[in-house]
Amino acid sequence: MSKERLYLFDTTLRDGAQTTGVDFSVEDKRRIAAVLDDLGVDYVEGGFPGANATDTQFLGEKSALKTAKMTAFGMTKRAGRSVSNDPGLQAVLSSRADAICLVTKSSDYHVRVALGITNEENLEGLAQSVKAVVESGRECAIDCEHFFDGYKANREYSLAVARTAYEAGARWVVLCDTNGGTLPHEVERIVGEVTKVIPGSHLGIHTHNDTENAVANTLMAVRGGVRHIQGTLNGIGERCGNANLTSIIPTLLLKSEFADKFETGVTPERLQKLTHASRILDEVLNRNPDRHAPYVGESAFATKAGIHASAILKEPQTYEHVTPESVGNQRHLLVSKQGGKSSILATIERLGIPVGTDDSRVTRLLDEVKNRESVGYSYEAAEASFELLARRMLDTVPRYFSVDSFRVMVERRHNARGKLVTVSEAIVKVFVNGDNEPLWSVGEGNGPVNALDRALRKDLGRYQKHIEGVELVDYKVRILTGGTEAVTRVLVESHDTLSGDRWFTVGVSPNIIDASFEALLDSINYKLMKDNAQAA
Repeated sequence: MSKERLYLFDTTLRDGAQTTGVDFSVEDKRRIAAVLDDLGVDYVEGGFPGANATDTQFLGEKSALKTAKMTAFGMTKRAGRSVSNDPGLQAVLSSRADAICLVTKSSDYHVRVALGITNEENLEGLAQSVKAVVESGRECAIDCEHFFDGYKANREYSLAVARTAYEAGARWVVLCDTNGGTLPHEVERIVGEVTKVIPGSHLGIHTHNDTENAVANTLMAVRGGVRHIQGTLNGIGERCGNANLTSIIPTLLLKSEFADKFETGVTPERLQKLTHASRILDEVLNRNPDRHAPYVGESAFATKAGIHASAILKEPQTYEHVTPESVGNQRHLLVSKQGGKSSILATIERLGIPVGTDDSRVTRLLDEVKNRESVGYSYEAAEASFELLARRMLDTVPRYFSVDSFRVMVERRHNARGKLVTVSEAIVKVFVNGDNEPLWSVGEGNGPVNALDRALRKDLGRYQKHIEGVELVDYKVRILTGGTEAVTRVLVESHDTLSGDRWFTVGVSPNIIDASFEALLDSINYKLMKDNAQAA
């Protein structure tokens, strides 16, 4: 039986750009657009030409996309102006986009209050704008803003807006839950009613996540009849975000209710690039990936309970609703005091450490992990530190260097301009394996740990080339016991700007600087180990 086609419309570069703190450059947009094209989406909405220089430049270029249609976003013409005399609409029409998506008011309340025009003027401007896009030889999509709220308040007018767009030649009439307040059962019901007026093959859905229902609303809209789906990678967007395509796409492909009926431009082979696409966006945004994100998060297929770990090894489908590899992710059986030998063995196997299942060293490693966790260590979030520990007990890890001593000074003083500042300075004395002469390094930072990090990475002799791109990107401290002699656990996240790899290391000590330094040492040693750096 042939499957019905669903069309994916990604708005990361336009809707996603409205996220607080997000500001894409032209190069950022080129990179993300290429990733989306490779993933297999049908449309990439590149921005709003005429609204800012970045979008104008980006959409003024000939699209380099191989299969997806580069789409420009804009507004229907203003009342009282002709199409040719509306600068905003002309900027969109002048772009080199393959398709155009225009937003229109579909709630009579917003037509009256926001636009200050009559319902008839709004419909007339919509029809003229759609015809202008069609005459330019490009597909036209119409975002019916506030459609669901408008429909509930004045059903006939909202339907008139959708019908006008369709009859004027719009390829897609997109129903928008603009404030994110509509619930799933309402979406399915209303979409079903709209399909009696406009064919579902021309209907789309655009939801926001203000009630944490954007993904559910999108799926219910598909059930209701829409065949065009809008959303953003990782669900970024204004306020609480947009419908998360990173969750929607694998649900459509891997869950039988949808997979048996529909197909998309994202094939099963391309779906394996999903986790990579998600991480690329986070890298461009310079933010940490959401470890608990469905399908693509590092913890999406992770467990630390021993009984669950054993079951997963025997029957993965018991605790995994899809296979991690289907979305480009991987299983993580976390090492912790709640885990058992199965967790240790599974992790060792994944790390590629050669060891037999009956090797007594595995039991010793498990005992060591539990002993360490009893004094404050935690390896479930610091896999790099665990790999170092495991390889030191089961395999071979060279001794690349040793720290003979370090000193950290924090001084509050007046600078040359007379401003009171606090300065941190660290001095580290290191012996590189095979060298008799020590290396002294000094680093300054905005705190003692930052200064230590800079000093440690400033000069490691022949190993320096391996750590040139390494930087500390996150630093978390947890006080494990109270009082003045509290034990501190430090979790450090490191990032290699050259390879894009990230890893976590842990340190524990009553002294926060000692704990921090232990985590920093693990981070550097882990990087050297992964690079197969040659010890003397």
